[in-house]
Amino acid sequence: MGPTPEQLTELHDAVLNLRDKLTGSETAEALTNSVLRPLQELIPDRSAPTAAAGTLWELTLKATQLRVLPGAPAQLLEATAGLQTLACAEDSDRVAELQRIQADLPGEIRTATNGPYLVTNVGQLRDYLGYPIAPQPQLALCRCGASKTKPYCDGAHAETGFVDAKSPDRVPDRRDAYVGLQVEVFDNRGICQHSGLCTDRLATVFRQGKEPFVAPSGGRMDEIVRAVRDCPSGALSYGIDGVEARDEVDRHGTREPAIEVTKDGPYRITGGVPLHDNDGDDVPRNEGASLEHYALCRCGHSQNKPFCSGMHWYVDFHDPLPSDEPTIFEWCGGLPALTRMARLFYEKHVPQDPLLAPLFGSMSADHPQRVAAWLGEVFGGPKAYSGPYGGYSRMVNEHVGKGISEEQRARWVQLLLLSATEAGLPNDPEFRAAFSSYVEWGSRLAVENSQANSRPPQHMPMPNWHWTTAAGPPGSRISALPSDEPAEKHTPVLPAADEPVSFEHHIRTLFRPFDRKSMSFAFDLWSYDDVRAHADAIHTRLQAGTMPCDTPWPPEYVATYERWLATGTRP
Repeated sequence: MGPTPEQLTELHDAVLNLRDKLTGSETAEALTNSVLRPLQELIPDRSAPTAAAGTLWELTLKATQLRVLPGAPAQLLEATAGLQTLACAEDSDRVAELQRIQADLPGEIRTATNGPYLVTNVGQLRDYLGYPIAPQPQLALCRCGASKTKPYCDGAHAETGFVDAKSPDRVPDRRDAYVGLQVEVFDNRGICQHSGLCTDRLATVFRQGKEPFVAPSGGRMDEIVRAVRDCPSGALSYGIDGVEARDEVDRHGTREPAIEVTKDGPYRITGGVPLHDNDGDDVPRNEGASLEHYALCRCGHSQNKPFCSGMHWYVDFHDPLPSDEPTIFEWCGGLPALTRMARLFYEKHVPQDPLLAPLFGSMSADHPQRVAAWLGEVFGGPKAYSGPYGGYSRMVNEHVGKGISEEQRARWVQLLLLSATEAGLPNDPEFRAAFSSYVEWGSRLAVENSQANSRPPQHMPMPNWHWTTAAGPPGSRISALPSDEPAEKHTPVLPAADEPVSFEHHIRTLFRPFDRKSMSFAFDLWSYDDVRAHADAIHTRLQAGTMPCDTPWPPEYVATYERWLATGTRP
C-alpha cells in the first residue's frame, strides 16, 4: 500500500509552512523548486495549508518514510531527494540514518517523465576526476542540462519546458555484425554516445567516417576486446566462433554499481544498475544493448533519451569551469585517465616486452588500478592509495627483493610514457615535464629499493608532486642502500627539569641537519615560525614514530617537544 493522499497532503503543507518561514533564503527557493513543485502534482489545490511546519530534518525523515512504502510515485521520490540534499549537506550521521530507512529498497535509476533521474541506493557517485561524491540514498540528478547545482536537479526542467521524448531523427536501431579473422564485432550505432574511445585508440579497426565502420581484422584480438569492453554506451560487443561473449564484455559481478559524472558529457553507469521509467517499468533498450553499462544524457538534447547520443558535443554543453590553477591530477584527467593509461601499459605493452614481462608475470589482477591510485595521490588527487592500500610502506614493500635492473627501469619509463600518449593524457610541455620528472625519480627509487642489500625507510610520507616540484637537493632523502660514510653525529640540548623550554635553545637542536634537508620541500624545521605553524602535525608523527623517517625519537626527545607545546611554544 503506497502513501495515502492524506499523508502526501500533510507532507506538502508542512513543507509549505517551512518554506514560508524561510522566505527570501536559498533554502526557501530550493524547497519551492525541488520539493513543493513535484508534491503539488500529487495533491488537490487548496487555499491554505492544514499541517504545521516541521524542521527541515523532521520533514526529510517523514518524506523518506513515505518514500519506502510500495508504489511510491515518482513525484514523491523527487521531493524526497530534494529534502535529503538540503538536510544532509556534509552530515554523515544523517546520511546513515536515511540509508537505514531505505536499506531494503533495491538500487535503481528511474527516469521521471520530463524530469530528473531519480537515483535510489546507488552507493558510488563519482565526478570525472574519480573523486567520490558522498550521495544521499535518494538523489535527483539533472537531466535537462540547465540546473545551476549540477549534477543535482534544482527543478530547472520545469522552467525550461524539458521534454524527454526521443527524436524521430535519431540513428536507427540496427545491430550490425562484422566478422574478422579471430573475432566478430557487434555494433549498434543507435546506441553510440560518440565518446571516441574506440576510434581514438584503435583507428585501424574502428574507422571514423569510413565504411564499413568496423574492420575486425585490422588489429590484434586483445586490443579489440579491450576497446569493446571499454565502450561506455554498451553499443559494442564481440564474439568468437559465432558465439557472442556478452557476459565477458559486461564483466557481470566484477563492478560495483556506480555512476560517473563525466566532464561536459553524460552520466556513465556501470555495475548493472536497473533503469526504470516513471512508473517503475524497465526502460526499452535497443537491440544488443548492455544492461551492465550504459550512458545517460545529461545535456538535455539527446536524440535517443534517456540515453546519450553525443549531442553534448554539438550544443556546447559545459559544466562550471574548474580551478584556475589545477593540480597535475586535475589537468591530466584524474583517476579515469590514469587508470586508462595503467591498463594500456600493463595489459598491452608489458606482456609483449621481454624485459618487463618476467618482472610482472605474477602481478595481481588489480595492479593497474593500484598504480593509477598511487599516481593520482602523488599528483594531488584523493587518498585512493594510502587509504585502501597502506601508503608509502606498501609501495616500497612491493619492490623489495625484485632486483630491478637499470635496463628494466629505462624500459618501464619508455613504455609508460608511450602509454600516456596512447591513453590521451595531455601532451603540453608543462604536464609532460612534471609527469616525466616523477616517473624518472620514482623509478630510480624503485630500483634502489629492490636490491638485495637495500634497507628502505618505512615511514616516509607519500610523495606530493606539483607543477614546481623537484625531488630536492642531493642528500635530502635516506638511501635504501648501505653507506660507507660514518653516521652523522648529533647531540641535542635537552632542558633541565625546571628550565623553560624554548625553540631556539632546545627544540631546534632536536632536528638534525638531515631532518631539516629532508623536510625542506614542505617547511623548515629550523624555523620557529614554520615549526610553530605545523606543531600539532609534527607531534602526531613523533608520537607515531614516523618522524624522523629513519628511526623514532627517544622518549626524552618527545617529552621535551611535548613540554614546549604545553608551555606555549616560546621562541
